[in-house]
Amino acid sequence: MFYVYILKCSDGTYYTGHTDDLDRRIAEHQSGAFEGYTHDRRPVELMWHETFQTRTDALEREAQVKDWSRKKKEGLFRGDWSTISTAASSRQPHLDRLDAARTEREGDDGRAKPPVIVLVRPQLGQNIGKAARAMLNFGLVEMRLVAPRDGWPNPEAGPAASGADQVLRDATVYDTVADAVADCAHVYATTVRKRGITKPVVTPEAAAQAIRREPGRSAILFGPERSGLETDDVALARTILTVPINPEFGSLNLAQAVILVAYEWSKGEGLASPPTVDLGVPAPHEELEGMIGQLDDMLEAARFFYPPERAATSRRTLRTLLTKAGWTSQEVRTMRGVLSALDGAKRRR
Repeated sequence: MFYVYILKCSDGTYYTGHTDDLDRRIAEHQSGAFEGYTHDRRPVELMWHETFQTRTDALEREAQVKDWSRKKKEGLFRGDWSTISTAASSRQPHLDRLDAARTEREGDDGRAKPPVIVLVRPQLGQNIGKAARAMLNFGLVEMRLVAPRDGWPNPEAGPAASGADQVLRDATVYDTVADAVADCAHVYATTVRKRGITKPVVTPEAAAQAIRREPGRSAILFGPERSGLETDDVALARTILTVPINPEFGSLNLAQAVILVAYEWSKGEGLASPPTVDLGVPAPHEELEGMIGQLDDMLEAARFFYPPERAATSRRTLRTLLTKAGWTSQEVRTMRGVLSALDGAKRRR
C-alpha cells in the first residue's frame, strides 16, 4: 500500500509527499529527520491522505496534487468537490503552478530568493543526480525538470547525487520550458553559442549579483547534455548566461555548468569558508638582526664568504632573503636553536 499525503506546516504552507508507511513518515517530518522543506517549518499537521495499490499510481497522484493551488487543496481537505471542479478549468493548471510556487516555494524573510535550476530535456539520470549534488554543495535546492528523456523518478539519479536526496525528492516535472518558468520574473539561458537572438549576455558572477538585486524569482536554464538549449528555449529567456571558456574547446558537462553557476551564487550566502589562520605578530627587527648575526658568524667561520671582495654582496643577499619571510618571534627562536645545534655539532667533530 502506498500513500499520498498533504501536511500543513507551521508557517501555513502545505507540503505534498508520498510514502509506503504513513505513520513512520509523519513521525519523521515531526522530528525533523528530513532536511528538506518541513525541517524548519515544524510542527506539521496531516491534512489529507489517499491510498494506492502501486507506487506508480501514488507518484502520478502526488505530481497532480502538488501543483494544485491553495484554494483547491483546501477544497480537497473539506471534500468540497464543487470548488475542485471549478478550479479545474483549462487555465487552472497554469494558475495552480503560479500559486503553488508562491505559497510553497517562496519565503517572506526579506532575503533574495535563490534561483531555480531548470534542466531542460535532460537525458541521463546520472547527470540529473550529479547536478543535484552540485546544487546542494552551494546552497541551491529547487530543481525543475522539463520533459526528462527517461522519465522521472529515475533510479540512476540517486547514487549519482551522493546524498543530495532532498533536491531529487522535491524536484518537479514540467512538460514545457514555459510552464517551468511561469512564476519567474527573470530567466537566464546558459549557452556558449550564438543563436541569432539578440539578448544581454552576462557571466555567472554578474547573474548572481543581478538575482540578488532584482525582485521576483529567477530561473536558470540548462540544456540537454548532447546539444544544449534550442533556439526556442533561449528565446524564452531575458538574458544569456555564458561562462568565460576556452573558445577552442567550449565543452562543459551538465554538472560542471551547474556547479559554476551555483558557486557564484554561493559567494553571497555566507556558507562555510576555510578558517583564517593567525600568522602571529612579526618579530621585532632586533630579533632578526640577532639571528642574522648568528648565521653570519657561523658562515664566516666556515669560510663561506669567498672571495673576500664578494662578501658584502653575499651578506646583502642573505639579509634580503631572511628579512623577506616575515618571521615571528617563535620562528626566530626556533631557527636560532637550529643554528646553535648545527654549530655545536660542528665543534664536537
